[in-house]
Amino acid sequence: MAIKNILLVDDSKTELHFLSDLLGKRGYNVRTAENAEDAMRRLGEEKPDLILMDVVMPGQNGFQLTRAITRDPRFANVPVIMCTSKNQETDKVWGMRQGARDYIVKPVDADELVAKIKAFD
Repeated sequence: MAIKNILLVDDSKTELHFLSDLLGKRGYNVRTAENAEDAMRRLGEEKPDLILMDVVMPGQNGFQLTRAITRDPRFANVPVIMCTSKNQETDKVWGMRQGARDYIVKPVDADELVAKIKAFD
């Protein structure tokens, strides 16, 4: 399945703008959510082809939200890439255990991010 529609979940308006612009210029349709509640609402409106998930957010964090999404039968087949400043190996391992399919550390390298997304095409 070709990845066209991406849900970007991040509490930073700066990151949302930067990543939306970066991905939009590469032909992706990007929808954004600033927290877990917003993300679940967006998922209910339109199922994306891929989710880019921040970890550090107020309320439910990205690890918890990834676990909830990947265990929900409606969304279990939607790949999640953790996109976070948390760069410890234990963070990556924990993210993958929650159901993430890949992990990228901020600041994001555009070519690396696009390569990771294309790996799911």
